[in-house]
Amino acid sequence: MKILLINPPHLSIGSRMPKEHLPPLGLLSIGGPLLDAGNKVHLLDADYSNMKYSKIVAETVDFYPDLVLMGHSGSTSAQPIIDTITASIKEKLPEVKIIIGGVYPTYHWKEILEENPQIDYIVCGEGEQVIIDLVNALKENSDLNLVRGIAFRNQSEIIKTPVAPTIKDLEAYRIGWELMKGYNYTYWGKRKAVVIQFSRGCPYPCSYCGQSLFWKKWRHRNPQKLADEIEMLHKKYGVEVINFADENPATYRKAWQEFLEALIEKDLNLTLVGSLRADNIVRDADIMHLYKKAGFERFLLGIENYDETVLERIKKAGSTSMDKEAIQVLRKHDILSMATYVVGFGEETTKDFINSLKQLLHYDPDQIQMLYVTPHKWTPYYDEVKDKEIIQLDQRKWDYKHQILKTHLKPWQIILYVKLIEVIMQSRPKAVMRLFFHRDKKIRKAMVWYTRIGKRVWIHEWLQFWFNDKHTSKSVKLSEFWK
Repeated sequence: MKILLINPPHLSIGSRMPKEHLPPLGLLSIGGPLLDAGNKVHLLDADYSNMKYSKIVAETVDFYPDLVLMGHSGSTSAQPIIDTITASIKEKLPEVKIIIGGVYPTYHWKEILEENPQIDYIVCGEGEQVIIDLVNALKENSDLNLVRGIAFRNQSEIIKTPVAPTIKDLEAYRIGWELMKGYNYTYWGKRKAVVIQFSRGCPYPCSYCGQSLFWKKWRHRNPQKLADEIEMLHKKYGVEVINFADENPATYRKAWQEFLEALIEKDLNLTLVGSLRADNIVRDADIMHLYKKAGFERFLLGIENYDETVLERIKKAGSTSMDKEAIQVLRKHDILSMATYVVGFGEETTKDFINSLKQLLHYDPDQIQMLYVTPHKWTPYYDEVKDKEIIQLDQRKWDYKHQILKTHLKPWQIILYVKLIEVIMQSRPKAVMRLFFHRDKKIRKAMVWYTRIGKRVWIHEWLQFWFNDKHTSKSVKLSEFWK
C-alpha cells in the first residue's frame, strides 16, 4: 500500500519560535514497521516548514496514497488542525482512508468519529503493532472487529475494539529513520539532531499527567542496542544532538547505567538532553560523572510548585528539598538544570506568585520554563477541577503555554506575574555570570542559544496575549467544554 505520514503544522511556541525542528518520533516509529511490512511509505512533515493547508492537500493529491496517517506529539492542541486538514484531503480524495493516532485520539475517539466523518480509523494507544494489523486487515478486507486497539465507524455505529496488548519488547519494531530524507532536523544551535526514547511510560501517578495511563507500564530498551543505534545515527546521518523523549529514562538504575557506559565506550562526542526526576538525580549522584561523560548537557526537572501541600495533592511524589539538591548535583557536574514550574494549581494569589519566585530563587536553576496547568479529560486531575470555569475555548491553545482555568486573578495579572518571574530568574546576577563565564565552553554556548530563543518567546507571548488570545467572558465549565 502507498502510505503518507503527515505531521501537521502546529501553533505552539516549540514549533514556531526556535527555527529548529526535531523529527516526529511517533510517525517514524510506525513508519519503520510499515516499511518492513512491504508498504511504500513517505513522510510529509508539514510542521517543519509551517506548511499551508492548501499545500499539504496538494502534495497529498500528488502522492495519491491509499492511506493517510496523521498524528502530532501535541495531540490535544493539534486535533482541530488535523480535523481541518483531513476534511480537505477527503474532499479531494474521497477514496483515501484516513487514520489518526496519539494521546488525545486514544481517549477522545468517540467524539472525533462522531464529529469528523472524514476520519475513518483511530489507533488507540501504542501504534506499532496495531497499525500493521489494521493495514493488513484493510489489504485483505478482513473483519476489523478482530483488530485490537482501534476505533472505527461501521455504517452508523461507532465501534472500539478491545485494548491492544502492551508492547513488551521495544526492540521488536525499528524506527524508520530513513523517512527523514529531505529534512535537515536540528536542535541546540543548528546542530543535526533527533529525538529518541530509552523507555516508555512512567511509574509515578502524578494526577495532572497521562503518561502512566497511556503507556500502561514502564519498559526500557536494550541498553547496548540503543547505544548502537545512536552510533549509527551519528555516523550515517551526522547526528550530533540526541533529545530523549522519555518522562524518566533512569527509572531502572542498572539498565540506565549500562546504557551510559555503552555510549561512553563509543566515544562519539555527542550532546544529550532530556528530562529526569529530581529524586533519580539525587539517587545517581555517585554516577553523575557518567552522565557528563556520555554527553548530557541539560536535564529538565518538573518542579511544578513551591507548596508541599500542592505537591502532595497532585501526587508528585517529590519534595522541595529534593528539587534543590538535584539542581546542586547537576551543577557540580556542569550539567544544566531547567526547572519547569506550573501555574494554576488552585486559586493562586499575588502572595503565592511572590512565594513561587522566592522558591525558584532558592532552587537557583540555570533555566526555567513557566507552564500553565492543562486539565486533560483523561487525567485524574480533571475530576478535581471539572466544575471549574475555563477562559480558553480554542483547543489549539491547550498547549501548556496558555491559561485555561479561570482564577480570581485577571488573565493579564497572571501573565504579568509569569513574565516578571521569567525576567527576574534569567537576568539575576548568578544567571548572567553563568551565561558569560561558565567554566564549560559547550555549556556557555548552549545557554546563549537558549537565551536568544527565550527573548523571542517572551516577546511573542506578550504580543499573542494582547493581540491574538481570545478569552471567553461566558461562564463555561470545564466539563461542559469537553462534552
